[in-house]
Amino acid sequence: MKIGVLKGNGIGPEIVQAAQYVVDACGLDIEWFNIPIAEEAIEVYGHPVPQESIAMLRDVKIALKGPISVEKKLGRVTCIHDDGSEHIYPSFNNAIRRELNLFVCMRPSRGVPGISGTHDKMDLVVMRELTEGVYSAIEHRIGNVAAECTNLVTREATERLARFSFEFARKNNRKKVTCIHKANAISITDGFFLECFQDVAKEYPDIESDDYFVDATTVYLLKKPSMFDVIVTTNQYGDILSDLCAGLTGSLGLGAGANIGLNGAVFEAAHGSAPDIAGKGIANPTSLILSAALMLRHIGEEKSAKLVEDCTRAVLTGRQILTADLGGNASTMQFADAVAKEIQRVK
Repeated sequence: MKIGVLKGNGIGPEIVQAAQYVVDACGLDIEWFNIPIAEEAIEVYGHPVPQESIAMLRDVKIALKGPISVEKKLGRVTCIHDDGSEHIYPSFNNAIRRELNLFVCMRPSRGVPGISGTHDKMDLVVMRELTEGVYSAIEHRIGNVAAECTNLVTREATERLARFSFEFARKNNRKKVTCIHKANAISITDGFFLECFQDVAKEYPDIESDDYFVDATTVYLLKKPSMFDVIVTTNQYGDILSDLCAGLTGSLGLGAGANIGLNGAVFEAAHGSAPDIAGKGIANPTSLILSAALMLRHIGEEKSAKLVEDCTRAVLTGRQILTADLGGNASTMQFADAVAKEIQRVK
């Protein structure tokens, strides 16, 4: 099978290499297909998110992606289509997701004994809406006195997200789906998001549903994460809450992510490109390795997906080979090699 690879920037190429190494240890017949993005794409095509790369992604349908970041206040990018139309996106990451019509970002957070402290039994999934909210790039400056941003919420996008989440809960024996919002202070747009969620919840009487304010949720996650099973939320809240959940399990380097649409999916780490440690070979590749496990499950390789997840967790709980963010001194590839050896041992 052919799987696209977007190396990204910063630590992206390093953790992508590590994730590929672990997946290859499973012995699957995978052809990794490099797709230029960010600086690599600029060198080849003169654009950070070129239509040529988007076309490659549409062709392969499934891709593993390293993190991409740009300097503050410089993230907006305009994609020009073959028919002459163009669209402005708030970031390179957003452009990739929107150009491919990926509508939900699934980010599971599962505690690791010996790593996650009091959150070692944490087990929840954040379902983040990807197509709208305040990340819609509908914003402008008003001279030098103000700036304004539109929070876009549509019934179509919200109901699509909610149905995906309830279906996921039903298929994976999850008991509850919770909507996270701020409908008390942002009563019209967040209120509409909640209303659409509640309308879909009626279609799934076998699954419990409830809702909480986003600010209160941060406290509940810290004190009692067992309150949550599947979280459904907006683009910005999901971005923030999924990072919080990864941190609560021990490190941003543990957070996996999957961007899923009707005709394809891109799997990526939940964290950024960490340019301060790029090239040093010390980044934690766990997030992308676990994202690769989500990818394997998505394409029907359940046995290999479980093998990658279980062996990664075994190395983490063993605490002998850990990267610096988890208190160890292992390099990126030393950790990946430990996971690959565990896969070879048990498969």
